[in-house]
Amino acid sequence: MTPLWIRDPLGILAEGAERGVVVSGGRIVELVPRGAEPATAGAVVFDASGHTVLPGLINTHHHFYQTLTRASPAALDRTLFPWLQALYPIWVRLTPDAMDAAATVAMAELLLSGCTTTTDHHYVFPAGLESAIDTEIAAAQRLGIRVVLTRGSMNLSQRDGGLPPDSVVQDEDTILADSERLIARYHDTSAGAMVQVALAPCSPFTVTRSLMTATAALAEQTGVRLHTHLAETADEEAFCLASFGCRPLDYLEQCGWLNDRTWLAHGIHFDTAEIGRMARAGTCVTHCPCSNQILASGTCLVCEMEQAGMSIGLGVDGSASNNSSNMIQEVRAAFLLQRSRYGAEKVSHRDALRWATEGSAACIGRSSELGRIAVGMQADLALFKLDELRFSGALDPIAALVLCGAHRADRVMVAGRWVVQDGAVPGLDMAALVRRHNAAAIALHAG
Repeated sequence: MTPLWIRDPLGILAEGAERGVVVSGGRIVELVPRGAEPATAGAVVFDASGHTVLPGLINTHHHFYQTLTRASPAALDRTLFPWLQALYPIWVRLTPDAMDAAATVAMAELLLSGCTTTTDHHYVFPAGLESAIDTEIAAAQRLGIRVVLTRGSMNLSQRDGGLPPDSVVQDEDTILADSERLIARYHDTSAGAMVQVALAPCSPFTVTRSLMTATAALAEQTGVRLHTHLAETADEEAFCLASFGCRPLDYLEQCGWLNDRTWLAHGIHFDTAEIGRMARAGTCVTHCPCSNQILASGTCLVCEMEQAGMSIGLGVDGSASNNSSNMIQEVRAAFLLQRSRYGAEKVSHRDALRWATEGSAACIGRSSELGRIAVGMQADLALFKLDELRFSGALDPIAALVLCGAHRADRVMVAGRWVVQDGAVPGLDMAALVRRHNAAAIALHAG
């Protein structure tokens, strides 16, 4: 592969790369400092003088299928439990074609916002949708985005005292068998892997203790990571106290999950002692600011967690709660929410960018190759132009992306290959996708 010099960026989130970076073979092979020329011979040039360059943003919590229920009238102005109860009867009608449209929309939107790696937490498996994860992987491969897809699960339905209806849950044996199948077929442990699999029982109020424990054992046996929702709402805490006689983190530990294989979504309702326990165990948390604000769930204590030694990632969460799959906007939301909590001296735009890059890479266990612009790292880059009206007058190009509210990347590179060019996904008929996706959303709500 011919080396490529991304030359003379307007700004770049890296030290010693004022003249850009050289990529080759899917990796960053050289940083070019101020006043220097590349040592790499034969590099072709991409003129980045109109671009600000970031490490590719990493989304560590999402529910792709929920793009079909954005701004759903049944779920407006509700907190988490009633919101879920309003949407489960709609989600039970998901079809394979609707799932493909939903996943494609979610990942295309992520790519266009500068996201190069995404996770997804899919846990709804009504009859006929047993291959939902396979569908997501096929869509990711078409688009060229890097993925860590989690095999979600629910087996605690309303008849058993859980929240979801009986028609969207599966039994434990089915869940574990499919988890093993997906790991064996798709989980890639090689450097630069484009597809990995993790295991993700949904939450304490949708999954039995037996399944939580068995999933932890399977993850240890197969070497994959673990993910779940935890400490998202006060209702969840009350459920755990009533059902298990303990707080959510205690329950997690009892099930064998408090370790460095686990990353948790939301993590709002933890106390100081629990934060210390998670830090010592190496457990990570994904902050989901937009969803937490829309559902009025509370605010993740990111500063206390980082001070304790925890890694904090960033996630857009489901498009039914966030109503967007835009990672650069999620960075801005995290910055604003956490600055309003902790003050201007404690939270900067660079903190929010770090959560979406280095912190998110730690959540998915890939700090050695993702999340930073450095020699040897994967060539996953997001390039933004500052020629929109919103940026006029901005003097710090890195700060401008967050403070002035960047929405769309102009160029995105994954593993050294351009997957967004001139603000579009090559080969993707966006108008046709939107028509198909809108039709699927209308059909889902019509019943």
